[in-house]
Amino acid sequence: MKIGFYTSTFNDRPAEEVIGFARDTGFDAIELDVRGHIKTPENVAPVVAKAREAGLFVCSITLFGNQLDPEPAQRQTLHKATSEFAQAIGEAGVPILVIFPGRDRTSPEEDNYAGFAAHMNQLIADTAASGLQFAIENWPGPNDDFIGVTPEGWLKLFSLIPSSRFGLEFDPSHLIRLGIDPYAALDLVKDRVKILHGKDTSIDPERLQTIGYHAKGWWRYRLPGSGLLDWPRFIAQARGFGFDGTISIEHEDSDYGWPGKDLAARKEGERKALAFLREVIGSR
Repeated sequence: MKIGFYTSTFNDRPAEEVIGFARDTGFDAIELDVRGHIKTPENVAPVVAKAREAGLFVCSITLFGNQLDPEPAQRQTLHKATSEFAQAIGEAGVPILVIFPGRDRTSPEEDNYAGFAAHMNQLIADTAASGLQFAIENWPGPNDDFIGVTPEGWLKLFSLIPSSRFGLEFDPSHLIRLGIDPYAALDLVKDRVKILHGKDTSIDPERLQTIGYHAKGWWRYRLPGSGLLDWPRFIAQARGFGFDGTISIEHEDSDYGWPGKDLAARKEGERKALAFLREVIGSR
């Protein structure tokens, strides 16, 4: 099992610097963010080459955006970009492209699922030659309304997108704050997990009691080991069903410089998460 990190934490730093930090810190892998470190499909190959020259496994490339954008022109633009990135990523030999389903609030729920599935099935067909795999991260989105972020939504998508090349970038932190058992959820979709996100969540029960679930400020994302997830149990469970891929740390812990604050603190957060996960993996 490899340990990497998602480079969005350092989107204010050039790709060469981030790759050097990953190499010098002892990471095995890196998950590259399009917005921060690749920008265009033409940049995929050279940036991936630099990471590989540094001895890093490029586990995935992530393209942010609402694939169901309610504005037709914006949706078409994103779909075109997604297709172009998929071709470039497949040609570069990177195994996984991560995207986000999003939601069109002007359309019914079933139309959202059908629309995303049609888009996804086309991408899978168009990349048959490279065998590129696709994953969605189960982030609920800025308004907590993205489709496909719960066990029910996953199963609905899997029924509409039957290819085994489509699956999840499974992030337990989102499930914790949604009140969903992450261990039961992982077991339900174990055949479709492509990559794991290393992120945790803490909950302030006193604050929650005061303001309730629909307010803000009662939960926050944390580094692995600083929240509620039982990581030894989680890692053992993943290994138990044969997962031997990458755990990609997604550092969004405000105790360590996130978002975009003190650079030294952000780097220290990555080091702390790496050391913790190394210990957990090595102890199993």
